[in-house]
Formats: sequence, structure tokens, C-alpha cells
Amino acid sequence: MANLEHSEEELEDAEAEAGYGVTAELVQTVRGLLESGQTESLRTVIAELHAADVADLLEQLDGDDREKFIEATRQDIEAETLTYLDEDVRDDVVEMLGAKEVAQAFTELETDDAVDILEDLDEEAKQEILAAVPAAERAILEEGLTYPEDSAGRLMQRDLVAVPSYWTVGETIDFLRASDHLPDDFYDLFIVDPRHKPIGKVPLSRAMRNKRSAKLTDIMETELRPVRVDMDQEEVAYMFRQYALVSTPVVDDAERLVGVITVDDVVHVIEEETEEDLMSLSGVGESDFHASTLETAWRRLRWLFVTLINTIIAATVISQFDATIEQIVALAVLMPIVAAMGGNAGMQVVTVTVRALATRDLSPGSNIVRAVGKEVMVNALNAVIFAVVMGLLAALWFDSQ
Repeated sequence: MANLEHSEEELEDAEAEAGYGVTAELVQTVRGLLESGQTESLRTVIAELHAADVADLLEQLDGDDREKFIEATRQDIEAETLTYLDEDVRDDVVEMLGAKEVAQAFTELETDDAVDILEDLDEEAKQEILAAVPAAERAILEEGLTYPEDSAGRLMQRDLVAVPSYWTVGETIDFLRASDHLPDDFYDLFIVDPRHKPIGKVPLSRAMRNKRSAKLTDIMETELRPVRVDMDQEEVAYMFRQYALVSTPVVDDAERLVGVITVDDVVHVIEEETEEDLMSLSGVGESDFHASTLETAWRRLRWLFVTLINTIIAATVISQFDATIEQIVALAVLMPIVAAMGGNAGMQVVTVTVRALATRDLSPGSNIVRAVGKEVMVNALNAVIFAVVMGLLAALWFDSQ
């Protein structure tokens, strides 16, 4: 192992960079500290990083350096770091940390984040971690896993503030100050009836502005938009976007309040759904960058096989005109241009259509006929324009030869 000594100035520069995300210089500094075994200096640098930046750093380190990093800083890595990691990298990190440490991290995470991590693990690792989680929290996590994947039940937080309808602002404030089991961050106070059904909500800021004697029912918002636990997360994201929601209650089949979804959860959903739509256009996965070579090759194989079939069909059609192509060589020269222009035009249509579907601007029952008609007219117009342009260019090109 090389004996690399890092000066105080280098460490200070790395710490300064740490406040602004992960840079190439910071990655190199960390690699040097790992190589020279300067654990304390490494921990000093890492202490300045946000959990998301530590996750980015772990993703940029290769397997050996990543393992050294975990061993040197395992006591300093925040539980929140796991939520920012790419799925493939997170599997490696969870294995390196071990079930007990991951279970301890779950006690510090919000339930929706813990469930999100668990659902991506293989069954053996999942059961090992659950066995190490305290019984009360394990029951909550296991219940979360029973909900359909990509549903509101998987997305919701179980920690929320629900108060009875007969309370005043003063009683609510006293409860909030005395309670030791409140969420770290919350935006709304949910008002429930005796059957624990939500009947309204009071934004925290509004409660703070009213007198202690004010009744919650007098200042609450009654226009709730509760979602069912089995609602698809894409539907939830659409609701937040459409109605500018900050949080919304989640109810079970009996309409009882069981959780809450907040805007920060929806931001992740929007990002995830956008990535999924974008990656689907080219037949790749969102975690291809961090996956192994063989795994990435297998993921792309199916889409490439479909493309191969399509190109064989196209080649078969072209082969029917081989005699004509032999007589008019210009056709063979121009075919790549036709294929490229057709591919680009198709990609434009697909991109616009996928985005319209994601934002609900396009739906089968309303404007799909108009959208299809518009795309046909647009591409017909473009085809005429480029046919004229290429016709003139081809005439000049081949007449000059």
C-alpha cells in the first residue's frame, strides 16, 4: 500500500468541496486517504458531507475502494444515505454493512423509506434484516410490504399527527410539546372523528397563528383529497401536481386514516416515473450504469433482439427490389438517409407521446384521435418539405457525377 501523506491544506480543500457536492477532486482525495489508511482524516472529510453526497461518493468508488470506505466509516454513515443509493450499489452496501447495522438504520428512517429499501432486496437478505428489527417496527414494515408495489401504501409514512375533532389549538400545542413520538417533519394536523376517519386538516402554520382557545374544527380545511392504500403512485403524483398538494392522508378500505404522503415523497415518484419512461424509449434500465457487465448485457438483449427482428423485416422488403437497386445505384446511396430521417421522426413522436401520457395531456377517451391526426399531418408536411429538399440535392449530386 502506498504511503500517501495528505497535507492539512488538501484536507481543507476537500472539506470545502464537500459542502458543494461530490467533485472529481474530492473523489481523488478520498481514494488517496483510503490507499494510505488515513481513517481519521477520511472521517473528517466525510463529516462535512450531506447523506446524498456520501451516496454519490459510494457510487463513484469501485468495489474494493467501496468496501474499504464502508469499513473505515461505517459508524459515521447516516441511515439516510441508503435512501439515495442506486439499487445495485445499495445491494452491495447492505451486504457490506450486515443485517444488524441495516436493521439499526431502519429504526432511524421513515417507514416509507425503509419499505422502499426492503422491497428491492432479495428474499434472504430481506428476512435476515427483518429478523434483526425490533418487533413493533418489524410489524409495520411487514404490513407495508403487503401493499401492492408502486402503490400509495408503499409510498406513505406511518408517522403522522392525528388529533380528535373536539380539541382546541391550545390542547393540540400542549400535546405536540409533550409527545416523544412525533414525526421529524410534518406539515398538517389531521382531524379525525371517533372512528379515526379524517374529516379535515389544519396546516401547522395556521395552528400557530390562531389563539389557544380556537377550536380545530373552526379553522380546519374540509376539502380533503384522501387516497386509498392501493392507489398507484403515478395517480398520487398526478393528484399532487394537479391540486398543488403539500401532503394528503392515506386511508384503508374502511376509510380510516393509516398514513400520510408528503410532497418530498412525490418528488421521488415523479423522478422515478420520468426515468422509467425515458429509459423505456431505448430499452435500458435506470440502474444499468452501476450494474455488472453481464447483467447490463442481459437487460439490453431483449430490446436489441426486437430491433434485430424489425431490421430483418425491413431488409427483406428491400431485398425484393434488389434488381432495381442494381440499375439505379443512387437508391442504395440514399437509403441510409431515409432510414435515419425516419428513425428521428419516429423518436420525436414517441418522446412527445410518452410525455403527454405521463402528464395526462393524452388519454384514450378524449383527445387521442386529435393527437394522432396532428402527428400524421405534421410528419406528412415534414416529409413533403424534405422530399423536395433531398430531390433537389440528389439531382444536383448525381447530375454532377
